[in-house]
Amino acid sequence: MTAASATARYIAQAVAERSRVLGNRRILVAIAGAPGSGKSTLAEQAVAELAAEHGLSAALFPMDGYHYDDAVLEAMGRRPYKGAIDTFDAHGLRHMLLRLKANEDDVIAVPVFDRSIEIARAGGLLIPRSIKVIVCEGNYLLARQAPWNRLKSIFDLTIFVDVGVDELRRRLLARWAGYGLDEQEITRKVEANDLPNGLFIISDSAEPDLRIDNTGPAQT
Repeated sequence: MTAASATARYIAQAVAERSRVLGNRRILVAIAGAPGSGKSTLAEQAVAELAAEHGLSAALFPMDGYHYDDAVLEAMGRRPYKGAIDTFDAHGLRHMLLRLKANEDDVIAVPVFDRSIEIARAGGLLIPRSIKVIVCEGNYLLARQAPWNRLKSIFDLTIFVDVGVDELRRRLLARWAGYGLDEQEITRKVEANDLPNGLFIISDSAEPDLRIDNTGPAQT
Protein backbone atom coordinates (compact mmCIF):
# COMPACT_ATOMS: atom_id res chain seq x y z
CA MET A 1 0.00 0.00 0.00
CA THR A 2 1.33 3.43 -0.94
CA ALA A 3 1.55 6.29 1.54
CA ALA A 4 -1.26 8.11 -0.30
CA SER A 5 -3.49 5.02 -0.16
CA ALA A 6 -2.88 4.61 3.56
CA THR A 7 -3.71 8.27 4.13
CA ALA A 8 -6.90 7.98 2.06
CA ARG A 9 -7.88 4.94 4.10
CA TYR A 10 -7.35 6.93 7.30
CA ILE A 11 -9.52 9.76 5.93
CA ALA A 12 -12.27 7.33 4.90
CA GLN A 13 -12.24 5.77 8.37
CA ALA A 14 -12.67 9.20 9.96
CA VAL A 15 -15.53 10.02 7.58
CA ALA A 16 -17.26 6.69 8.27
CA GLU A 17 -17.02 7.27 12.03
CA ARG A 18 -18.52 10.75 11.67
CA SER A 19 -21.29 9.35 9.50
CA ARG A 20 -22.19 6.78 12.16
CA VAL A 21 -22.36 9.50 14.81
CA LEU A 22 -24.61 11.72 12.70
CA GLY A 23 -27.02 8.97 11.67
CA ASN A 24 -28.93 8.66 8.43
CA ARG A 25 -28.59 12.16 7.02
CA ARG A 26 -26.18 13.15 4.25
CA ILE A 27 -22.86 14.52 5.47
CA LEU A 28 -20.45 16.97 3.83
CA VAL A 29 -16.68 16.66 4.17
CA ALA A 30 -14.13 19.34 3.28
CA ILE A 31 -10.61 18.43 2.18
CA ALA A 32 -8.61 21.65 1.83
CA GLY A 33 -4.99 22.44 1.07
CA ALA A 34 -2.60 24.35 -1.14
CA PRO A 35 -2.31 23.59 -4.87
CA GLY A 36 0.10 20.67 -5.13
CA SER A 37 -0.68 19.35 -1.65
CA GLY A 38 -2.25 16.14 -2.97
CA LYS A 39 -5.77 16.92 -1.75
CA SER A 40 -7.43 16.00 -5.06
CA THR A 41 -5.83 12.55 -5.18
CA LEU A 42 -6.62 11.89 -1.52
CA ALA A 43 -10.22 12.98 -1.99
CA GLU A 44 -10.69 10.69 -5.01
CA GLN A 45 -9.15 7.74 -3.17
CA ALA A 46 -11.19 8.40 -0.02
CA VAL A 47 -14.43 8.40 -2.03
CA ALA A 48 -13.52 5.01 -3.52
CA GLU A 49 -12.50 3.69 -0.10
CA LEU A 50 -15.80 4.75 1.48
CA ALA A 51 -17.73 2.63 -1.01
CA ALA A 52 -15.37 -0.35 -1.06
CA GLU A 53 -14.61 -0.70 2.66
CA HIS A 54 -17.46 1.06 4.49
CA GLY A 55 -20.47 0.56 2.23
CA LEU A 56 -21.08 4.30 2.04
CA SER A 57 -22.14 5.85 -1.25
CA ALA A 58 -19.97 8.93 -1.79
CA ALA A 59 -19.45 11.58 -4.45
CA LEU A 60 -16.57 13.93 -5.15
CA PHE A 61 -17.45 17.63 -5.50
CA PRO A 62 -14.41 19.72 -6.52
CA MET A 63 -14.47 23.42 -5.62
CA ASP A 64 -12.77 24.27 -8.94
CA GLY A 65 -16.10 24.20 -10.76
CA TYR A 66 -16.67 27.65 -9.27
CA HIS A 67 -13.82 29.35 -11.13
CA TYR A 68 -14.95 32.54 -12.81
CA ASP A 69 -14.93 32.23 -16.59
CA ASP A 70 -11.83 33.52 -18.38
CA ALA A 71 -13.86 36.30 -20.01
CA VAL A 72 -14.94 37.51 -16.57
CA LEU A 73 -11.36 37.35 -15.30
CA GLU A 74 -10.15 39.33 -18.31
CA ALA A 75 -12.70 42.04 -17.55
CA MET A 76 -11.58 42.04 -13.91
CA GLY A 77 -7.92 42.27 -14.93
CA ARG A 78 -7.29 39.03 -13.02
CA ARG A 79 -6.75 36.50 -15.81
CA PRO A 80 -2.99 36.06 -15.05
CA TYR A 81 -3.90 35.28 -11.43
CA LYS A 82 -6.50 32.61 -12.07
CA GLY A 83 -6.63 30.40 -8.99
CA ALA A 84 -6.33 33.25 -6.49
CA ILE A 85 -9.07 33.49 -3.87
CA ASP A 86 -10.90 36.33 -5.65
CA THR A 87 -11.18 34.37 -8.93
CA PHE A 88 -13.86 32.01 -7.59
CA ASP A 89 -17.59 32.39 -6.98
CA ALA A 90 -17.58 31.88 -3.21
CA HIS A 91 -21.26 32.76 -2.79
CA GLY A 92 -22.33 30.34 -5.53
CA LEU A 93 -20.28 27.59 -3.92
CA ARG A 94 -21.81 28.27 -0.49
CA HIS A 95 -25.35 28.08 -1.83
CA MET A 96 -24.58 24.82 -3.63
CA LEU A 97 -23.10 23.31 -0.47
CA LEU A 98 -26.25 24.23 1.45
CA ARG A 99 -28.40 22.70 -1.29
CA LEU A 100 -26.34 19.52 -1.28
CA LYS A 101 -26.55 19.26 2.49
CA ALA A 102 -30.33 19.76 2.54
CA ASN A 103 -30.63 16.91 0.01
CA GLU A 104 -34.20 17.80 -0.94
CA ASP A 105 -33.92 17.29 -4.72
CA ASP A 106 -33.91 13.95 -6.52
CA VAL A 107 -30.71 14.95 -8.32
CA ILE A 108 -28.41 17.98 -8.26
CA ALA A 109 -26.22 19.09 -11.17
CA VAL A 110 -22.91 20.67 -10.17
CA PRO A 111 -20.26 22.38 -12.32
CA VAL A 112 -16.95 20.65 -13.01
CA PHE A 113 -13.69 22.33 -14.02
CA ASP A 114 -12.24 20.91 -17.23
CA ARG A 115 -8.45 21.27 -17.07
CA SER A 116 -8.07 20.41 -20.76
CA ILE A 117 -9.78 23.71 -21.66
CA GLU A 118 -9.26 25.57 -18.34
CA ILE A 119 -12.99 26.31 -18.10
CA ALA A 120 -15.79 25.09 -15.79
CA ARG A 121 -18.57 23.08 -17.45
CA ALA A 122 -22.04 23.73 -16.03
CA GLY A 123 -23.90 20.57 -15.06
CA GLY A 124 -20.75 18.50 -15.46
CA LEU A 125 -21.71 16.08 -12.67
CA LEU A 126 -25.04 14.76 -11.36
CA ILE A 127 -25.33 13.89 -7.65
CA PRO A 128 -28.48 11.89 -6.81
CA ARG A 129 -30.32 12.03 -3.50
CA SER A 130 -29.12 8.51 -2.64
CA ILE A 131 -25.50 9.67 -2.13
CA LYS A 132 -24.69 9.59 1.59
CA VAL A 133 -21.35 11.45 1.66
CA ILE A 134 -20.22 14.47 -0.35
CA VAL A 135 -16.45 15.00 -0.31
CA CYS A 136 -15.68 18.57 -1.36
CA GLU A 137 -12.05 19.33 -2.13
CA GLY A 138 -10.50 22.71 -2.84
CA ASN A 139 -7.95 25.32 -1.90
CA TYR A 140 -10.06 27.83 0.01
CA LEU A 141 -12.68 25.75 1.79
CA LEU A 142 -11.31 26.71 5.22
CA ALA A 143 -10.18 30.25 4.37
CA ARG A 144 -10.84 32.78 7.13
CA GLN A 145 -11.31 35.62 4.64
CA ALA A 146 -14.90 36.78 4.06
CA PRO A 147 -17.08 35.45 2.48
CA TRP A 148 -15.19 32.14 2.51
CA ASN A 149 -15.34 32.06 6.31
CA ARG A 150 -19.02 31.15 6.00
CA LEU A 151 -18.21 27.74 4.53
CA LYS A 152 -16.61 25.84 7.42
CA SER A 153 -19.78 25.62 9.51
CA ILE A 154 -21.57 23.86 6.63
CA PHE A 155 -19.21 20.87 6.76
CA ASP A 156 -19.58 17.95 9.15
CA LEU A 157 -15.88 17.11 8.98
CA THR A 158 -12.99 19.33 7.87
CA ILE A 159 -9.54 18.12 6.82
CA PHE A 160 -6.44 20.11 5.86
CA VAL A 161 -3.62 18.55 3.82
CA ASP A 162 -0.19 19.87 4.83
CA VAL A 163 2.96 19.87 2.67
CA GLY A 164 6.22 21.76 3.28
CA VAL A 165 6.99 24.80 1.13
CA ASP A 166 10.02 23.29 -0.66
CA GLU A 167 8.09 20.16 -1.58
CA LEU A 168 5.13 22.27 -2.67
CA ARG A 169 7.36 24.28 -5.02
CA ARG A 170 8.85 21.09 -6.48
CA ARG A 171 5.42 19.62 -7.17
CA LEU A 172 4.07 22.80 -8.74
CA LEU A 173 7.07 23.10 -11.07
CA ALA A 174 6.64 19.47 -12.10
CA ARG A 175 2.90 19.99 -12.68
CA TRP A 176 3.35 22.85 -15.14
CA ALA A 177 6.27 21.12 -16.86
CA GLY A 178 3.79 18.41 -17.82
CA TYR A 179 1.87 20.99 -19.89
CA GLY A 180 4.85 21.63 -22.18
CA LEU A 181 5.37 25.27 -21.15
CA ASP A 182 8.77 26.92 -21.40
CA GLU A 183 10.87 27.33 -18.27
CA GLN A 184 10.24 31.07 -17.95
CA GLU A 185 6.46 30.68 -18.07
CA ILE A 186 6.56 27.77 -15.62
CA THR A 187 8.59 29.83 -13.17
CA ARG A 188 6.20 32.77 -13.53
CA LYS A 189 3.14 30.64 -12.91
CA VAL A 190 4.65 29.03 -9.81
CA GLU A 191 6.45 31.96 -8.21
CA ALA A 192 3.97 34.73 -9.09
CA ASN A 193 0.71 32.83 -8.64
CA ASP A 194 0.55 29.22 -7.44
CA LEU A 195 3.09 29.37 -4.63
CA PRO A 196 1.86 32.71 -3.19
CA ASN A 197 -1.67 31.28 -3.27
CA GLY A 198 -0.42 28.17 -1.50
CA LEU A 199 1.35 30.15 1.21
CA PHE A 200 -1.81 32.20 1.73
CA ILE A 201 -3.89 29.03 2.07
CA ILE A 202 -1.46 27.57 4.61
CA SER A 203 -1.42 30.73 6.73
CA ASP A 204 -5.06 31.84 6.40
CA SER A 205 -7.02 28.59 6.74
CA ALA A 206 -9.02 27.92 9.89
CA GLU A 207 -7.99 25.00 12.11
CA PRO A 208 -9.52 21.77 10.73
CA ASP A 209 -10.90 18.76 12.56
CA LEU A 210 -8.05 16.69 11.08
CA ARG A 211 -4.64 17.82 9.81
CA ILE A 212 -2.91 15.43 7.39
CA ASP A 213 0.84 15.45 6.65
CA ASN A 214 1.13 14.53 2.96
CA THR A 215 4.83 14.95 2.26
CA GLY A 216 4.88 11.73 0.22
CA PRO A 217 4.81 11.43 -3.58
CA ALA A 218 1.33 12.86 -4.28
CA GLN A 219 1.38 15.39 -7.12
CA THR A 220 -2.08 17.03 -7.29
